Amino acid sequence: MSISDVISLFSGIALFLFGMSLMGDGLKLVAGNKLESLLYKLTNTKLKGILLGTGVTAVIQSSSATSVMVVGFVNSGMMSFRQAIGIVLGAILGTSVTGWIIGLSSIGGGSGWVSLLSTATLTGIISIVGILIRMTARRATHRHVGDIMLGFAVLMFGMSTMSSAVSPLKELPQFIELLTAFSNPILGVVVGAVFTSVLQSASAAIGILQALAMTGSVTFATAFPLIMGIAVGAALPVLMASARASVNGRRTALVYLLIDVFGALILGIVFYALHAIISFPFLDTPLGTFGIAALNTVFRLATVLLLAPCTGLLEKLTCGIIRESQDEADRSGPTFEDRFIPYPALALEQCQNAIQKMAELTQQSMLSAIGTMRLYDQNAEENVETLEAMIDKYEDALGTYILKVTKGELNTKQSHVFTKFLHTITDLERISDHALNIAQIARRMDAEGVSFSGITRQELDVLQSALEDILRMTTDSFVRDDVASAMHVDPLEEVIDELCERMKDRHIERMKAGECTLAQGVAFNELLTNYERVSDHCSNIALAMIEVERNDLQLHAYQFAEESGSDADYHRSYEIFREKYALPE
Repeated sequence: MSISDVISLFSGIALFLFGMSLMGDGLKLVAGNKLESLLYKLTNTKLKGILLGTGVTAVIQSSSATSVMVVGFVNSGMMSFRQAIGIVLGAILGTSVTGWIIGLSSIGGGSGWVSLLSTATLTGIISIVGILIRMTARRATHRHVGDIMLGFAVLMFGMSTMSSAVSPLKELPQFIELLTAFSNPILGVVVGAVFTSVLQSASAAIGILQALAMTGSVTFATAFPLIMGIAVGAALPVLMASARASVNGRRTALVYLLIDVFGALILGIVFYALHAIISFPFLDTPLGTFGIAALNTVFRLATVLLLAPCTGLLEKLTCGIIRESQDEADRSGPTFEDRFIPYPALALEQCQNAIQKMAELTQQSMLSAIGTMRLYDQNAEENVETLEAMIDKYEDALGTYILKVTKGELNTKQSHVFTKFLHTITDLERISDHALNIAQIARRMDAEGVSFSGITRQELDVLQSALEDILRMTTDSFVRDDVASAMHVDPLEEVIDELCERMKDRHIERMKAGECTLAQGVAFNELLTNYERVSDHCSNIALAMIEVERNDLQLHAYQFAEESGSDADYHRSYEIFREKYALPE
């Protein structure tokens, strides 16, 4: 093998890897976002997870990419660890599809018109069509289709270059001896794992093995241990991606390695034990490119079938190896995946889940604060303080992440939704601040021995009931994304504003009559101010939902009611709430 052949080999490997990357990136840009959204949403059963993991990996041409994405889902809390195991199993099987595509490079043509069916001719046609699409297409999606076709052509050309470069090796006894050494199961697995760890792609490693197989020197005995090692080595990129992930994120990466290791270990032991008893005659049979693809597929399918019923055991084992420390269990605040930033739909879903959690925490905080006004409890106040600190973390993390996402390409709807999120997290954080203010007012009144008169407490009970109602209505409508329910928030907010004004007037009259002290009056006014602000922020959240639904960020609730013809519904809701929360006379 000359120096020229060595250079050709490495240039073929470079073209092969570049073509695979170009094709995979094009596939992700054309369909990846939709496929990954499906991957997140449609994995409620193990079988669905396996099938979707297989399908997505077959499309994006990388089990590592699929598994890294799943680590991101689990790390951000969008998917459970148990769900992820099924997808990882599917990804391990789906990556074998690439080998069949690469095998096309070994198909030759005959003479005459039959030569048009040769891989070289088809590759040339695909490359011409691909570059024409790439240069003339106006839509980004069409240009990405051109990238897919060009990537396929470059991959095939690289494969052809590698095959031509290694062709002289079949005449070298040293090369045959080297391949024969790999038939040692332990050595073959180790070499396959190390080689794949360096390339960081099982598909690329299989492709290079297929190129070597074109020499006719790769036998079943050589290929089988190498394929097992390639499967194990493919876990390295996933493990690296999970280095800073949460506990469940690291568990997801580890289970990818465990599945491949157990698959290689169990199937290897069974195969070689049977060989020792039966002595398989086909071990010395040379394998071509399709033979390598078939062996890789059978091995991975057997691994999935063997371990799919054992997902519960895999979960327990992985959780036993990577235990959750108390510090990690107590760690508060959301975790966001930067790898989702190029995929706005996934980033949006992640933010939606986090804001829903933030809304629920805010409601808990406010209800707990109102409880301290009815009967002061130090533990309840401390709970409000804890929740307020946690909500601040949510606001900081969400605001930073949303700003990162909005720097990318978003459609109009996504842009409006992220704008709604930015407004909403600010309103939620302000509600939690008011909850803390209310709890502190309750503590000060308890310490100073200040309490309200009977009529004042009755009025506060009415107002607090209305406030609890608007909080629940706002939170529920936001969590369920129920715009129809959100339409009832603003009428109740108007009723609460009127209640606060009437209660202030009444309390002034009581103070003039000497029925209430100055200390009571100060605390009362502070409470009403906080309650009124809370209802305003609830109205802002509901209004933001309505604005996004109407695709108009400048639309006011009253304008919405008039333009949609629902002003009668608005006034009907207002009258119902006004009657429900009437002050005692």
